[in-house]
This record gives sequence, structure tokens and C-alpha cells, in this order.
Amino acid sequence: MEKTVRDASSVQSVDRALYILDLLKEHNDGLGITELAHRMDVAKSTVHRLLTSLKNQGYVRQDPLTERYLLGLKLIELGSIVTQSLEIRTIAKPILNQLVQETGETSHLVILEDGEVVYIEKIESPYTIRMYSLIGKRAPVHCTGVGKAIIAYLPEEQVRRIAAQRGLKKFTENTITSLDDLLVHLQEIKANGYSLDREEHEPGICCVAAPILNHNGEAVAGVSVSGPTMRMNEEKLAFCKDRVVFYAREISKHLGYRG
Repeated sequence: MEKTVRDASSVQSVDRALYILDLLKEHNDGLGITELAHRMDVAKSTVHRLLTSLKNQGYVRQDPLTERYLLGLKLIELGSIVTQSLEIRTIAKPILNQLVQETGETSHLVILEDGEVVYIEKIESPYTIRMYSLIGKRAPVHCTGVGKAIIAYLPEEQVRRIAAQRGLKKFTENTITSLDDLLVHLQEIKANGYSLDREEHEPGICCVAAPILNHNGEAVAGVSVSGPTMRMNEEKLAFCKDRVVFYAREISKHLGYRG
């Protein structure tokens, strides 16, 4: 019974926090605690508690002069990620289809979010035996082809922060678990323009990936072809590498990359 009550209270708090964001969205000059409490018909102490949490996470900010609350920069960051993802998905989907037609293997489009890759588009292989994955799935960056392809273009300090935050978990015998080894490996990936995952994340699965670059030459996403090791021999990997690199550059050009 206590758990049910706690769960209901948590849901109510989330609803109220989201309502605060909706109210602030409509008032560019901000709102004070008293105004918010009146509009929400709740106690000022409740509003203050919710605002403190939202402020600590960057979703709202307080004007030091008026003491009124406004939307925070965190929302701009999230909105930018969503907009960018939608744009890349629209551009990439027909290209992913082409990759599957040419290679016969499953193609993926991913973005980097909070130190992990998130699969935002996928086109299935026509084969019965194929890689299992889902749109929305998260995966580590240090042992996936797409993850390594993206972080190879990040500043070293950012890679170190991700490693400290997420760790370098060992998934298979081939997983790189040393940060120094990973950093050397990422230099090679950047020099080559593509990355390989030879059963580093999942036994029996190989992947070829390349970064998608924006107009500033920053890796904003990654594209890959993945399949079972019994089909991904050296000849097939070489062919897939050429196609993945080619199509990653095509998507990059659509995003303004001119390198």
C-alpha cells in the first residue's frame, strides 16, 4: 500500500513539474512562486520544492534581479537534439535502405546522448539470421562500431569523461577495457574514417560504421552495417566498409559538411 501511495505521489510531482514548464513557456518574462502557486492551486512550499529540483537540473533558471523563474538552457539543448535527430533521420532513411540493398545486412543510424549511442533508425536485413536491435535502444560507445566512430571525433577530455561516467565494461573477450588502448584505437579510427566492431559488444556479430559530420566537421551521428560473423568475412567487411563510408559522407554533405 505504501509503495502505491509513493508511486502516485511521484507521478503527481512529475505532472506538476511539467505543468510549471508549460506555464513558463507562455511567459517570456517569467513567473514568481506566488503566481505559479496561484495558477496551479497548490501551496507555495510545493512550488518552491519543484522549482528547486528543476533549477538544479537546468530546466529552469531564476532571474537574479526580479527573482522570477524562466525556462532554462537545458531545454534548448534537448530541443536541439530532437530537431537534429529528426533532420538526420529524414535524410538518412532512404540511404539506409540503399545500404541494405547493396550489402544485404541490417543498417543503423545512431546519435550520441549522455555518453551512450541511441539507435534512432534501422532497416532490417532480408536474411532470416540477422542482428537483433530496436529503435530507441541504448548501447555503450567503447565497444560498438557506431559508438567508436562518433567518439573518435570528440576531444580526448570528453572521451575520458564518458569513460569515467560510463565505464569500460567487458562484454566479450574482444572488448577494449583499457582507456589508453581505447584512445589509441580511436586515433586509428579517425585516420581511417571508419570503425569495426569484431564481436566486441555481442558474440557472433560484426559491424562496420562511419561517422556523420556536420558543417563544422563534428560527428553528430553514425551509420553502420551489422551482420553475423558467418557472413561478415574479410571480403564482405571490406565491401561493407566502402559502402558505409561512402553513404556516411553523402549524409554528411546534406548536413553541410564540405571536407
